[in-house]
Formats: sequence, C-alpha cells, structure tokens
Amino acid sequence: MSEAFDCAKCSESLYGRKYIQTDNGPYCVPCYDNTFANTCAECQQLIGHDSRELFYEDRHFHEGCFRCCRCQRSLADEPFTCQDSELLCNDCYCSAFSSQCSACGETVMPGSRKLEYGGQTWHEHCFLCSGCEQPLGSRSFVPDKGAHYCVPCYENKFAPRCARCSKTLTQGGVTYREQPWHRECLVCTGCQTPLAGQQFTSRDDDPYCVACFGELFAPKCSSCKRPITGLGGGKYVSFEERHWHHSCFACARCSTSLVGQGFVPDGDQVLCQGCSQAGP
Repeated sequence: MSEAFDCAKCSESLYGRKYIQTDNGPYCVPCYDNTFANTCAECQQLIGHDSRELFYEDRHFHEGCFRCCRCQRSLADEPFTCQDSELLCNDCYCSAFSSQCSACGETVMPGSRKLEYGGQTWHEHCFLCSGCEQPLGSRSFVPDKGAHYCVPCYENKFAPRCARCSKTLTQGGVTYREQPWHRECLVCTGCQTPLAGQQFTSRDDDPYCVACFGELFAPKCSSCKRPITGLGGGKYVSFEERHWHHSCFACARCSTSLVGQGFVPDGDQVLCQGCSQAGP
C-alpha cells in the first residue's frame, strides 16, 4: 500500500490533485484558501492563492478591486490618497479637496508648499510682491486693495516722506505746515535744537525755537532790552518805533504801569501824566 497523502484540513487524498505545502502540512486549494486567504475589503470575497493581492493600512484587496472610489481607475500602479477611508487617485483628490492658486490658476497639489491668506491659496513661488515681484515666502507683507507688498516696497510706494530728508516715515513723526517730518528732522534753523513737542515759530517757512527767533528777528523791549516775541500770549505795547513788554511799560519815575493809561514821552523815557506835570 502507498503512504497516505491527505489534506491537513479536510483529510481528503491529494493524489492527482493540486495542493499547497505549508509548515503544518499540505492543503488542498479550497481548504488553503478558506484557512489562510484574506478577505477583500472591497468585494468581501476571499483573495485566492492564485490572485494578485494588494494591501493598504491592514486592508487587503483583489488587484481589480483596488480602485479609486470616484472614477474607478485602478490604483495598483498609480499614486493615490486615502480620504476618510476612501481611496482616491490624485486627479480625483485634487479635484475634490485641493484648491487653485489665485495667481496662476493651477491646482495646488497635496503636499506642495503653499501660502494661504484671506481665504485664498497660492503656490509658494506664485505669491509675489506687487512691487518688486519677488516671492514673499515667509517675509512680512502688507495687503492693499487686493495687492500684496513687501514692507520696503509698501513704504516706498505709500508711506509719507519727510519734508526735510525725503525719506519715508514708518512710525511716529510730526506735522508742520501740513507736511510730515521725522521728529529728529524738525529742528531749529538757528541752533539745531529739536522742536518736536516744543513751542516754536517760523520765518520764511524756516522753523526757529523761541530763543533763536527772539535773538535774530524779534524787536527788543525799550526798557529791558530783551526780545519781544509775542509767543505764548505775551502782550506788548508799541509807540512810534519803540516797543515794550506789558510788564515793562511803566513810568520811568514812579514805575506805575502805563498799560491802558495816558502817558507822555520824555526823550527816551515815558512818564505818567502825574510825573510829567510835576516837572523835572
């Protein structure tokens, strides 16, 4: 008698039949498939030993079942993406989930470098400064009416310029004669003292501090010989070609204030009426 040669599962003779040898012994083809074959995640049928089997994330597929869930294209030899457990070819994924570049209109492919701003998307190389047309990348930029500028281009195009040095003002600054100035550029024409935050006046459109203006241009008080600037509400009295501070306009003899009073000129002096009538 010949030695028994039976299937390790169903015990039927394997003589003259196709079988598959395993570490646990030989199996007839039906028993082997029922015992060891994986179930296709798509059609739920066994993937026979003679079928090409594909797997992805612990799921197994017949080659013919491994398809894009939208266009049914075979994914066996194609790049694909899994979205919510559904397999998608790149074309279907891009159509359904990718955005279009706001500059070139082409699809922004998954995994590619991109920039998003204000609900729009750009390829990284398409997001350019509207001024110099260089890629903005991760640099700071300023949006303006649908355009995007790098900071230097925005400042050169839109930032106000100092009336003195003509350079852009990026922050701070002061206004003089309805023009913008850097604080450090608004200085006294005479002594170069900074005038921002200080009281000052002008002569022929040139700014001067109070001290320089008084020394250079203001009339001198006939009494104290100091400048009369009239700044800060300071009042003065003029008579003929002579001028006095209010506080200095007094009788040369009795020192009575003559502001709003009658007075009598006496050479270089002014006298109240009483002292004038009293004689020398």
